[in-house]
Amino acid sequence: MHQDNYKLACAVLLALMLFLNGCFGGGSQTPATRFYVLNSLYSAENTNPPKPVVVLEDATVGVGPIKLSQVLDRPQIILRTSQNEIRVADLDRWAAPLTDNITNVLVDNFSTLLSTGSILKCPWKTSFPIDYQIVLEITRFDGMPGGNVDLRGRWGILGGNGRKVLTKKETVLTEPIGGDTIAEMVSAQSRLVAKLSHEIAEEIKKLEEKKSGQ
Repeated sequence: MHQDNYKLACAVLLALMLFLNGCFGGGSQTPATRFYVLNSLYSAENTNPPKPVVVLEDATVGVGPIKLSQVLDRPQIILRTSQNEIRVADLDRWAAPLTDNITNVLVDNFSTLLSTGSILKCPWKTSFPIDYQIVLEITRFDGMPGGNVDLRGRWGILGGNGRKVLTKKETVLTEPIGGDTIAEMVSAQSRLVAKLSHEIAEEIKKLEEKKSGQ
C-alpha cells in the first residue's frame, strides 16, 4: 500500500515538473530580438560616394526638427501588409529612436552633398546664425520584404534663423527592396533617405544660385 502511494506521488511530481518545464520555456527559447540602423552615404555598402550637389563655403545648415507620425514613432519596424493594414514587427526593432537615426543620417548625407562641415543638429544654441534650416515631417516610412519601401513626407527650408520660409515641398518616394529580409528592407529605407537628401540638396543649390543671381 505504501509502495503504491509512493509510485503515485512520484508520478504526480514528474507530471508537475513537466508542466512547469513547459510553462517556463524548457527546451524552447524565445527568438532573439534583432536591431537595425539606417546607413548614410558614408556607409561601406555605398561603393560610389556621390559628388557634392553644391559647395556651401560660408553658409551654416541646421537639420531639424524632424517629426514622425505616431504610427512610425515606436521602436518596432513597421511592415505594410496592405494599403490599409500594417503589422508591427515585435522582434525587429530600431537600435535607436528612429527620429534620431534619420536626423543623424541626414546630417552625414548633407555633409557630403553640400560639401560643408557647418551643419548643426537640432537643437542648437540660438546664438548660431543659421542660413538654411531643414524641417521635415515623415508620414510614411514602411514596406514589406519582397516588395517596395515607401517614404512620404513634407519638408521645408527656412532662412533668416528660421524666421522666413524659403521652400515648402512634399515628397513621395518608392524604392524596390531587392530581397525578402528585414535587413534588405532597412537597406532600401537607407536609400530612400539618401534620395530625400538629394532632393533637399538640389533645392538648396537653387536657392544659392538665386541668391547669387545666377
